[in-house]
Amino acid sequence: MAGTDVEQQFHGELSHAETQTTSSNDSKRGGWITFPFIAVGVMGLTLASAGWTSNLIVYLIEEFNVKSVDAAQISNIVNGCTSLFPVAGAILADSLFGCFSVIIFSSIVSLLGIILLTLTAMLHSLRPSQGETPSTLQLGALYSALTLGSIGIGGTRFTLATMGADQLTKSKDQGVFFNWFFFTLYVASIISSTAIVYVEDNVGWDWGFGLSAATNAVGLAVFWVGKRYYRSMKPKGSPFVSLARVVVATIRKWKLVVLVSSQSQQSKDDSYYYGKAEVAELPSSAPTPSFRFLNRAALKTEGDTGPDGSIAKPWRLCTVEQVEDLKTLLRIFPLWSSSIFLSTPIAIQLSLTVLQALTMDRHLGPHFQIPAGTFPVFSLISTCVSISIIDRFLPPTWYTLTGRSLTPLKRIGLGHVLNFIAMAGSALVESRRLHVVWSHQLENQTGSTVVPISALWLAVPLIIVGAGEALHFPGQVSLYYQEFPEALRSTATAMIGLLIAVGFYLSTAVIDLVRSVTGWLPNNINQGRMDNVYWMLVVIGVANFGYYLTCARLYKYQNVDDRDTTSSS
Repeated sequence: MAGTDVEQQFHGELSHAETQTTSSNDSKRGGWITFPFIAVGVMGLTLASAGWTSNLIVYLIEEFNVKSVDAAQISNIVNGCTSLFPVAGAILADSLFGCFSVIIFSSIVSLLGIILLTLTAMLHSLRPSQGETPSTLQLGALYSALTLGSIGIGGTRFTLATMGADQLTKSKDQGVFFNWFFFTLYVASIISSTAIVYVEDNVGWDWGFGLSAATNAVGLAVFWVGKRYYRSMKPKGSPFVSLARVVVATIRKWKLVVLVSSQSQQSKDDSYYYGKAEVAELPSSAPTPSFRFLNRAALKTEGDTGPDGSIAKPWRLCTVEQVEDLKTLLRIFPLWSSSIFLSTPIAIQLSLTVLQALTMDRHLGPHFQIPAGTFPVFSLISTCVSISIIDRFLPPTWYTLTGRSLTPLKRIGLGHVLNFIAMAGSALVESRRLHVVWSHQLENQTGSTVVPISALWLAVPLIIVGAGEALHFPGQVSLYYQEFPEALRSTATAMIGLLIAVGFYLSTAVIDLVRSVTGWLPNNINQGRMDNVYWMLVVIGVANFGYYLTCARLYKYQNVDDRDTTSSS
């Protein structure tokens, strides 16, 4: 016994010394000195990714002879993947490898994908001749490049944000970092959607993709150089594991009887597990009655805990806090789901706008023509400008007019309204475009005839949808961050990425359904009724807004007071 005690004391002192050494090393790292390296990394990698995704539809149509609507579908799938993969990247970084390793690996994968995409533009053997169908080898090279590029984006987009915030210890500094992070992200996207797309359209696809590869390499190199300044954060384990444990434990204890507890009950119920007795800040009440069936996961049965009070069977017993965390996500899920049809119309609008622009007059003056793939930049610019205006003027103006604060739920609701107004604007612009087509009898089987109407009309609904995004996107981030359990707040941005991904995937399903049931979207859009597609999105948007209002009215803030009744700022 004495020998064991001495050995435990030795290991304890050694562990304490190692902790002090690690803490000392970490204290010398991190801080704002890391910001230039991370910012250049964000800039370079975003320039690279936006450089090839922004103009993908045009590349597929012009160089791989893909039908126009099919090209839009492929682009939507790629955009869905680049929004879904960040969720996987965040999980891997949190639970296994850490942010730095995931970013480096993903940046290399992204570089390989862009290099392969550049080769498809350079080598005639890797792309079909004009009018020919791509071979299996050519499609294999193309899809491999798109897959590698999408994986690369997934491992860097939100992981860079998390790593940058980890370098700072004060919440105020972290807030400033996030502001500059998103500013850098948007600026890089705007530059790619204009400058790099212009090079692709007017100099050559190989030069444009090569430029994207170069910016990827520079961003990777600068980020790597800053390694000695970064504070190392060990993987904390994925929060999704604890959620999965609650589900499994509930299923395994399904036959247990759960007693009904009062909503106002404040005392602990000894039947439930709250954690080891010596742990501070334990829950002060029994599980809530909502989603009562999940309370089984925290019910103690024989053999669930060890002699020291710890959990002996992790997949059979959970803490009350873990059960309540899952309940919180279930409560907020209806609100989250209502935002899917915010992302879906935007995804459809962005892809169809490129097809419209290809058939319209894109000239600015006698010598300059706006690339079709550049038009979505109007939405990005509108979002940037609107965010600054909204944050400064909307909250005080809203309070002056209503006497109440502008809650995240109301901000999201305003975004819903602008979203379906933008779809109505796109429908009106398309109706006008088709009227010009019919009046001039412009029919061409290839769809290459340019309609004598300015493509700048397309910018109007894009500006409106950008203003709507400035309302609902930050509103969702704010809502999820304040309402998610503390252990799950790092996944709030990943939830936004998942939302966008589902929207893009659903947009492809909607377009496929429209094509199979109606004749609104033929390969030659001059012979279709794309305006009806937009009017359909308006109807869906209005119905979805009604669903959102119902969810918002029923939802009660969990972690803060409902500021809707606040009478002061």
